[in-house]
Formats: sequence, structure tokens, C-alpha cells
Amino acid sequence: MLKCFYIFKDKSSSRRRGESAPELSNESRRNGNSEGNRATRSTGSVSSPRSIPEMYREREQNLRVFTLSELKEATRNFNRLLKIGEGGFGSVYKGSIQPPNGKGDPIVVAVKKLNTLGLQGHRQWIAEVQFLGVLEHPNLVKLLGYCATDGERGIQRLLVYEYMQNRSLEDHLFNKAVPVVSWKTRLKIILGAAQGMAYLHEGLEVQVIYRDFKSSNVLLDENFNARLSDFGLAREGPAGDRSHVSTAPVGTLGYAAPEYVETGHLSVKSDVWSFGVVLYEILTGRRTLERSRPVIEQKLLDWVKQFPADSRRFSMIIDSRLRNDFSLIAAKRIAKLADSCLNKNAKERPKMSEAVEILTQAVQESQETTSIEATGAGASRPTQLPLPKQLRKKTIAETARPMSPLAQASLLKYGLYKLLKIS
Repeated sequence: MLKCFYIFKDKSSSRRRGESAPELSNESRRNGNSEGNRATRSTGSVSSPRSIPEMYREREQNLRVFTLSELKEATRNFNRLLKIGEGGFGSVYKGSIQPPNGKGDPIVVAVKKLNTLGLQGHRQWIAEVQFLGVLEHPNLVKLLGYCATDGERGIQRLLVYEYMQNRSLEDHLFNKAVPVVSWKTRLKIILGAAQGMAYLHEGLEVQVIYRDFKSSNVLLDENFNARLSDFGLAREGPAGDRSHVSTAPVGTLGYAAPEYVETGHLSVKSDVWSFGVVLYEILTGRRTLERSRPVIEQKLLDWVKQFPADSRRFSMIIDSRLRNDFSLIAAKRIAKLADSCLNKNAKERPKMSEAVEILTQAVQESQETTSIEATGAGASRPTQLPLPKQLRKKTIAETARPMSPLAQASLLKYGLYKLLKIS
């Protein structure tokens, strides 16, 4: 059963009346393993790591507090024509707000409006504000502010983010109305997502478990840089010597790690499993579950097992919309990384920092390769890789017909053999 949350607690007289920073109750903090009684880090630090709520209280002034009237004006009273997304949390609208000082051009934003039904939505709203009020990384979406008011029409909970021009990775992989992203852009996106996840797992004094990594939560800015979004389900990692936190399984079907679904044991390695699923979505252009396909192809992870990375048939799983414009070497490297992320033994899955290193290699290999040698069933004539100059003479020597001694003597007579001789 969910615990109660103290949503309103005035922290400063400068806050508008009826609007204040969201805060978790002490009891909820304890259940989330956020209490101050934590083990020291292996680096020898004397002080205990601070919890997310503790860090948030130091930074809450960085978030802007909006009035409901401001956000109504920004979205033309939440005009349907400005709706750009909808999910379990609520609806998202494109809007335009004035800069904090009132000077300069309007700022384009995304405004998420909470559905007012159910306590779970409040909990996710508070988590979103606190985590994004603390977290700061180029590959995480930026929260600009929030609105929390109670009125005659009930409670109003809204979040204001920077606007992402190119929607989500899910749109570009699966929505036929959206242009398909190229191979190199896919690698750029997934590398950025990995860097954001590595920051959550390893870049803070407290571990953050994202718990909802999926292609629809990877947003893309104007340059197709990846930004992780939607932290309503995020949790702090285990304290001390504990390997996991225990919680009721939540998330999206097809992305959750098996041990989490079966036992409720949640760790950063649960995120790594979800990352492996998205890696295969990147490679194949297929959703994790597609009921419209033949039975043997409906579940993505079961289907790709038939085409191991080291087999000649591997290229058959690559998204056909790429039109063979990809690096086979890099694709195999990514598939092997995905397989390690999807290891049933959570302890044997790689860290996200290791995934970043492997993806960085894949990006470099893709930059060096301008074409692909495609093999396997369904492939047309293989595209030949250009030969380096130092190998061309060797190839000629290997394929040339041996020259008879008589022919050599004849050529030497005219000084031609010396010119044709292959070193």
C-alpha cells in the first residue's frame, strides 16, 4: 500500500502562496532507502552519501515555480492542437513561456499535465521533481519548473521541460510517418543514452535506478542528441552492502528484467537488461513485442536468438530500412553487447560505463567503414569493401597466372619484366 506524501511544505517566504517544493514524507524516504544512515563509499569518504531529497533541498531554488494561469497561457489553455504526447502520467503540450527575468525571446517548452486520479500519480510527480531537480547531465532532459496548486476544480500538478524538437527514439524507429534515422545517428543516440545511464549509476554520490528505460523515454533534441526523460519511477539504489532494493514491479512490458518481475529485487543491473532490449530495437527496427508478426517473430528477444552475432545469418536481423548502409563489424559488436546486457545472471551483466566504451568503439568503426559486406540468406550481391592500397598488389599477385621462364626471358630482353615484376 502506498504511503502518504506531504506535497506542500513551505520552504521560503519567497514562494508563491499555495505553491511550494514537493517533499517526501520521512516514512516514504525510509522505504525508498533514502535515510541518512548509509555506509561510506569505498573511496574512504568519512561522510555518508546524501539522499536525493536531501540534495534536492539544496537545489530546489533552481527550479521555477509557475502559476496555473501562466501555463494555461503558454499552452493556449491546453489546446488539443498543441498536444504532443500522452501516457499513463498525463498529457504533454507544446508551449511558450517568458524568460524568468521577462526579457528576451519566449522559450519553447513541453508542459506535462498530471492526470488527477490516483495517489500513484502524485508519487511519480514528486519523484520527477526531486530527481530532475538534482540530476544534471547533457543526456538527461532538463526540468525547468513545475506548478502545484489546489483549487475548486481539484489538484493541479504540472511539469515544465525543455522542448525536444525531434520527439523520441521510438518515433524514429517505429512510426512510419517519421523519417527513419540513419545507422550513424542511431549509434549517436544510443551512445548518448548509455552515457546518461552511466551517470545515473556511477556519477553521483548515490546510485539512481532509472527503472523505465525504453525507446519512448529517449527524447531527441534538434541535433539528435539523446535525453533520458520521465523519472517518475526512478528509485535510489541500495544502501550499504545490500545488492538491491525490494519494490513492487512496475514499468513497461517487454523491458523489465526477469529477476525484477519475478522477485521485486531492483538494482542498476535491472536497467542494464532494459538497455539490452533497446539495443536490439536499434539493430532491428522492431518493437520488443509485435503481435502482428508470425508467432515465431512476435517476441523480439526470442527471434534474434536464431541469428547469433557470429553466424553468417546475422545480417538478416538488421533493419531493412537502413538499405545496407551500416557497419557489419559495429553491428556485431552491438549485438554481443546486447547479449551480455541480457544475461539471465544479473551480476554478469556489464556496467553502463563498460557499455559506453563498447559503443564508443562501435561508433569509431562505423566512421571508418563507408560500406558493408553483406552476407547470408536474402542478401543480393555482396557489397565489396574497398581494398587498402598496400593490399592491392598482393591481391594481383595471388590471382595472376604464373609466368613461364620463356615468357620471362622474352620480356627481360626488352626490359619489360623488370617493370612488371611484382614485389
